[in-house]
Amino acid sequence: MPIDPALAPLLQMLADVPHMKPPFDPAAFRLADQQPAPFVRAEVAEVRDLTIGSMAARLYHPRPGEILPLLVFMHGGGWVFGTLDTHDPLCRALASATEVAVLSLDYPLSPEHRYPVALDTLRAALDTIVAEAGSLGIDPARLAVGGDSAGGNLAAALCLSIRDQGGPAIAHQLLLYPVLDSDFARSSWVENASGYMLSSEMMQWFWAQYLDSPADAPALAAPLRAESLAGLPAATVITAGFDPLRDEGLAYAERLKAAGVPVVAEHFPGMIHGFASMLGMLPQADVAVGTAARGLRAAFEIDQIPYPPATAIC
Repeated sequence: MPIDPALAPLLQMLADVPHMKPPFDPAAFRLADQQPAPFVRAEVAEVRDLTIGSMAARLYHPRPGEILPLLVFMHGGGWVFGTLDTHDPLCRALASATEVAVLSLDYPLSPEHRYPVALDTLRAALDTIVAEAGSLGIDPARLAVGGDSAGGNLAAALCLSIRDQGGPAIAHQLLLYPVLDSDFARSSWVENASGYMLSSEMMQWFWAQYLDSPADAPALAAPLRAESLAGLPAATVITAGFDPLRDEGLAYAERLKAAGVPVVAEHFPGMIHGFASMLGMLPQADVAVGTAARGLRAAFEIDQIPYPPATAIC
């Protein structure tokens, strides 16, 4: 399937953006984070900033005064950049579509805080979230974790860590085009090496910022390398056809299924990495959010409701 023509203007614009070309620099990526993106922001009844442990966080609560299930969300950005603000539209859309609370966490970034700092910080944060459930208006017995790209990596790693070392029960993992392995020879890394926003060269650079030796990545850095995926929470895995990470996402979904884990895997062949955040720009972003919402609502045993497209949300 060819790339979706709706992406052409975006890809043309990105071709001339300096920070998207080598030599890559963390400061340049973070400076670009400060530029607001023209994505639709759904209305959510309560949105408030707070602190969880040592991290800034943002809570999206669709029904203040009610106790709701919670999605703990980790943003993407190659472990190097990304903020609460960059992923505000996506978190709003997820809270609106699922009618569960979403808590976005601003975890420590690389290269200043290399593996396993972010993962360890997030793992401790889950205990804090459970302890502070009352003030958050959430049910500590109904938790999900999720994220996009590097955030999806951290969500998957958290599930592995909790399975093996104990911790709060996780009902679901939402993985949007996640980073799951550092095998740079996969077909999707070669086929989608450049021209589709996330390049293979950029992703290899991200790995080098996160981990001292990506080739020797342990399972908690590269979850696809785990010996077994049995006993993990049910998952929603969303992948994109023109994404270097496509094949590892597809492989992870298949391994989860083979291990007996309930999985909804939806592939968007005409899309690029990061497309689900492009609400109001790409119709497929709404489809992806709807898929994510159905998986979360099923995990929390909430009746399914239709998700309105972002273009219809104020």
